[in-house]
Amino acid sequence: MTLMEFSPDEPKVPWRPSEPLTKDDLDRMPDDGHRYEVIDGTLLVTPAPSRLHQRVVAAVYRTLFDTCPANLEVLFAPFDVVISPDTVLQPDVLVARREDFTDNDLPKAPLLAVEVLSASTKRIDVMLKWSRLEAAGCPAYWVVDPDTPSLIGWELRDGAYAQVAKVAGDEPVVLTSPYDVTVVPADLIL
Repeated sequence: MTLMEFSPDEPKVPWRPSEPLTKDDLDRMPDDGHRYEVIDGTLLVTPAPSRLHQRVVAAVYRTLFDTCPANLEVLFAPFDVVISPDTVLQPDVLVARREDFTDNDLPKAPLLAVEVLSASTKRIDVMLKWSRLEAAGCPAYWVVDPDTPSLIGWELRDGAYAQVAKVAGDEPVVLTSPYDVTVVPADLIL
């Protein structure tokens, strides 16, 4: 089946009822304030994040940016991470080698992906994204829960994620992948 579009008066949204969606389909999505991701060919659309979510994303970004080595780069969403033709994610924060980026995306798993949990994305973040990034070989994955506040970190060991950190409140943790950084969950809630 070929790509079909709605009438010219409606937003142009690709629709392929019998085929998985791809990055090419995702590139045709409207710029309307929603986050569009594709996991295993299935479109995920999430609403714009809350103010608290964005404040925590900013705090995670600053924490990582402040100690980032020159050969790496820290970015925050929206920025596409293409781990396969049918799986394009947008981690809330990511760290990757500068040389691995294109102008438009990161065509491989990052060195670190961070998700800040919210009610609308929690299951996606701790199940789907976690498993897809693990399978893609992303060396480190963190989730931050602003409601607690807490952080859980995993690192890839022999092809599977192993939990390396679980902290809450004022408890500091030193995470070492992809570089040494100290995180205090309470400090991320501004």
